[in-house]
Amino acid sequence: MSTISAYINFQNGECAEAMAFYKEILGGELYIQIVKDSPMKDMFPAETQEGVLHASLNGDGFSLLGSDMPDGNAEFTTGAVTLMITKNTVAEMQVTFDKLAEGGSITNPVMEFFAGTMGNLKDKFGVKWGVFTEERLSVKA
Repeated sequence: MSTISAYINFQNGECAEAMAFYKEILGGELYIQIVKDSPMKDMFPAETQEGVLHASLNGDGFSLLGSDMPDGNAEFTTGAVTLMITKNTVAEMQVTFDKLAEGGSITNPVMEFFAGTMGNLKDKFGVKWGVFTEERLSVKA
């Protein structure tokens, strides 16, 4: 069986802060490797030594990875992919949506659509998220 994990390259040294933010919302176990503390430190210039070489947040049903290191692409934009989170209920979905939206911007407010309830946002780090549940908004308590 294959699994897919999201890997986010952050700008401006935001990886550690962003991953701690996601841990607070999603739970899981967070591991962060700083460049200067890694066996690869001599491969990186002085200005990158305080940055995150690799971070992983692993929880029940997800793995989110990140780094402050450039990904080598000429065009670099954080959040070029939308990460999707599926929750069991509208109430759970709304809590997650609201927390991720703090300091960010809502691109599509929480609304009912043909498959359930969903909202889209860009978090304070520029990462795009979709939060979804199959439960209908109209059954919200």
